[in-house]
Amino acid sequence: MYPSFQSSMHSNQDNNPATLFDPQTGVELHRHPDLWFDDGSVICRAEFILFRIHISQLCRHSSFFRDMFSIGDHSHSVLGSSIHSKGGPNDFENCPLIELHDKAEDVGNLFAALYDGPHFGNNDQDDFRVVSGVLRLATKYLVDHLREKAIAHLNIAWPSTLKGWDAREDLARAYEIETGTSGARLYPSPLAVINLAREVDVLTLLPSAFFDLSRYTYSQIFDPCIQDPLYYPSNHISQSPSPSPTSPTPSICLSLSDTQRLSLGKEASQYAITSLIQSMSNSQSIRNCGLQSAFSLTHPLTHSYTSSLSGSMHQSGHYHHHRSSSSAICISAAACRKDFSELVDLATKHYLFDRERGYSDPLYMADEIGGLKSEASECKACARSLETWAMRERERVWRLIPTWFRLGSDTGFASPERTSSPPVPVVE
Repeated sequence: MYPSFQSSMHSNQDNNPATLFDPQTGVELHRHPDLWFDDGSVICRAEFILFRIHISQLCRHSSFFRDMFSIGDHSHSVLGSSIHSKGGPNDFENCPLIELHDKAEDVGNLFAALYDGPHFGNNDQDDFRVVSGVLRLATKYLVDHLREKAIAHLNIAWPSTLKGWDAREDLARAYEIETGTSGARLYPSPLAVINLAREVDVLTLLPSAFFDLSRYTYSQIFDPCIQDPLYYPSNHISQSPSPSPTSPTPSICLSLSDTQRLSLGKEASQYAITSLIQSMSNSQSIRNCGLQSAFSLTHPLTHSYTSSLSGSMHQSGHYHHHRSSSSAICISAAACRKDFSELVDLATKHYLFDRERGYSDPLYMADEIGGLKSEASECKACARSLETWAMRERERVWRLIPTWFRLGSDTGFASPERTSSPPVPVVE
């Protein structure tokens, strides 16, 4: 991660040999402490920060700057006409000046990545501020390799595979345990991710971001209170050119079309939860699903749970299945039918009435349900069948997410086999 912008400003003010200011506005300007090279051949101004860097470095990485410097004579764009110095001489009067209409923090992170390579973090909220800025400017100034690295990094937290999503959720739950705060948010607001994906045209981020957002209530999304994880003060407007990295950002809003997509997808996700619970009532169908694949299932990752719906529910971790063919025989059909009936009742109460964790997340709910019978039941065949059914349902739900949110086929997701959502109009 790069040094904080505020600390860099403080260091810059302490070491500045001559005060610089804009003669038109009188605003004081500051040399960037790390990205000011005495042998630099061009000065870039972003907000109130000056960067003295090398034209060769810009041209090497950016086709935008390469084309800009190859066209015409930039010697007329001299610093003396736009910046004055107090208390010391101008030792860069003949150095061309470029004004960049971008955030100084983003420009600093971009230039640091050009010189030192990108140093991204763990995809938390502070890291997202850095990566999103680099991605915006890498897209704007045609720095292709930085754009690709930023997208690959964001795809870790906003993946296009179910395996990636499970790994992401494991990290989020570990963060809750580490902080000791239920609902503590490791990742940035999915609202910000959706808007960034639209701005820089990275469609692969959209399905997981929309799905994550759909797990919040409408009041948390559109009218959050200060305790809600998506809360940002709507009246926060930075009055300083260098806001603190820990300052809250202004409230984030979706476009009208994306708001409609969210509403449609949220409805489809809720419908999927009720459909999963209803499907559990057909225990014979679930047992057949498991029996038919008892010898061929090779899914690499499933979940084991040590709690029931009637008690505290928590995930114990991942494990690999290696079951023998002897487990493919139901030893008590009547008892297993009774077990499935009780599971349906418990799931209905827990998710639909009590609205516990998972009531808006069909992936989490199916994952949790899949392991409930394995611990308490003596019938390993039906326990295995429930696990197999839950895994298949999770895969099917994951493939349906782009369809739910009307995101098209360019999101990197596999096409769904069938739809389980009610008929709704298509967003134009």
